[in-house]
Amino acid sequence: MSSLAIIWLPLIPVTIFLISHKYYQCTNPRPKGCRKLALFAYPIKSCAGIELDTADVVPTGFTYDRQFCFAEYITPKTSTNESQQAHWTARTLRDGSLCKMALIRPEIWVPDPTAEDYCPELQEVQSQGVLVIHYPRVTAGMLSFPVKLGVMLGILSKELSFRVPFSPPENTDPKSTYPLIPVKIWKDTPLAHDYGCHLPSSLHRFLDPDRTRGPLTLFRANSSHHREIFRNAPRKEDLGFQPVTGFADAYPIHLLNIASVQDIAGKCKTDIPELSIRRFRANIIVQGPGAYEEDHWKRVRICGPKTESKSEPGAGAGGVEVYTACRTIRCKLPNVDPDTGVRHPVEPDRA
Repeated sequence: MSSLAIIWLPLIPVTIFLISHKYYQCTNPRPKGCRKLALFAYPIKSCAGIELDTADVVPTGFTYDRQFCFAEYITPKTSTNESQQAHWTARTLRDGSLCKMALIRPEIWVPDPTAEDYCPELQEVQSQGVLVIHYPRVTAGMLSFPVKLGVMLGILSKELSFRVPFSPPENTDPKSTYPLIPVKIWKDTPLAHDYGCHLPSSLHRFLDPDRTRGPLTLFRANSSHHREIFRNAPRKEDLGFQPVTGFADAYPIHLLNIASVQDIAGKCKTDIPELSIRRFRANIIVQGPGAYEEDHWKRVRICGPKTESKSEPGAGAGGVEVYTACRTIRCKLPNVDPDTGVRHPVEPDRA
């Protein structure tokens, strides 16, 4: 199964409501009623997603998408090679021992300027919102039984949580509180804000119960150090800007056709009776085209809701056109069940 990585042409935010496509190169007729089925953002790379009703789009993709990532400090045992020196490297569900990251559940609280108690001086407003991070309560060790009993009786919650500012607050010194530190993600090493001061020890125990890993931290992408995208992306000469991304692997937006997922689900039904589309971690899920018809798309037009007013045609009249940069290459990440954090050895990767 393939899905699409797409590049946004405009720099201004847009709101997505409806999808149809242009430059549809396929022997089948253009499908009727091709529409948006769901929108998702994944604030923390490789952690649970948030379903959205609408989504503002900025140069890096959806506003809240993949702006954070967990990273591990790697210390080579012996090396004289500069590229092998101690460094922070982003960690994802690809690492089989970190599949439990799928159970980390972020929430985003956004300030409402119309609220009666709104105050521009509040820390939550200064930071453009708050990211609340939930994760399962660890029940290992001598206190395992009383903790499990407390959870069963409803005395203790099943989850623990902590919160971090969505962006370094304007009234704090980011150099001292959230220093910019290089973090390796694929071949790039952008500077990002280290949010490690907020991580509770219980989260470390959840992610690394056997204490076999190096130090862990949470990074926040910095808008002055986004990663420029080349590969199959359009060039600056064509767009007027070079596409960028935060902590997404390669491209700002991931689009997925539900019919293609349904076809894959049928092929691995014996091993996975109910294959959740959430395994593929797409931003936009569309309904209407047949399975794999999206493989032939060259560009996609995002249109707004139609209006009967001739004086206000809305986005539906023209819409926003985006490039389909390439098919999204998938590793074993979709093999991880988003509900259990358990990784299947072969499916749906084999299908």
